[in-house]
Amino acid sequence: MTKKRSLPSYQVLILFFLLSLILLNPFVIIEAGKRGVVMKFGEVQDQRLNEGLHLIIPIINTVEKLTVRIQKQDISAEASSKDLQEVFTDVALNWHIIPAEVNKIYQEIGVEEQVIERIINPAIEEVLKAVMAKYTAEEIITEREEVKAQVDNLLQTRLSNYHIQVDDLSLVHVHFSERFMEAVEAKQIAEQEAKKAGFTVIKAQKEAEVMVNLAQGEARSQMLLQESLTPEILKKQAIDKWNGNLPIVISNDALQLLDMEDLIKAPQTFSK
Repeated sequence: MTKKRSLPSYQVLILFFLLSLILLNPFVIIEAGKRGVVMKFGEVQDQRLNEGLHLIIPIINTVEKLTVRIQKQDISAEASSKDLQEVFTDVALNWHIIPAEVNKIYQEIGVEEQVIERIINPAIEEVLKAVMAKYTAEEIITEREEVKAQVDNLLQTRLSNYHIQVDDLSLVHVHFSERFMEAVEAKQIAEQEAKKAGFTVIKAQKEAEVMVNLAQGEARSQMLLQESLTPEILKKQAIDKWNGNLPIVISNDALQLLDMEDLIKAPQTFSK
């Protein structure tokens, strides 16, 4: 009857160590774009684990991984303008957890889903309400860049208190109630019609001014012409046009020659 051979003590220790490594797993891998929050018996430590392989004490230490990559959050919010018009805004926010503060945000708030639900969404809604209330509906449309800058600055200040960095904010779509949009459209049409009517009036005025100027010019021309017809000029014109034959006037009595002086004076008499 053969006896069972037992393993040497050192082999038992090696097997026990390997089994402990498998079960307890003292190694943790932090993937790219993440940071590890180290806890000791559940208490958050100041230590942060960067990307790579790290050795921890099993059972005593646990690690929670948080992403520090840029994330996008879309949200639709409702606010009121300065003139009490309803404003509906679609916002796209790019943000990330500040890497050096992952342990604080985990301790104070929790994981990413809790950060979005408890901090980011309420902050966007409150900031939009505060900014939109400073502008009228028309100003929100015409001064959109200024509105966006104020929302961006206020949101950055608010979220930085919660260890969150704002990378970019876009007001994707800003719209108002159907009643307000109809009123805006009617106002634009009325303004266009008023401008068109104004152009018509100005055109008529310009045409009337042209006619008056032409009439005044014609009258002035006639006046200058009459003033320039002196007896000497009329005499000279008559002489220049005379063909050498004296005009004959037939009357009831007899033939009569017309004196040149009478011929010259004739136009002046008619002009008076």
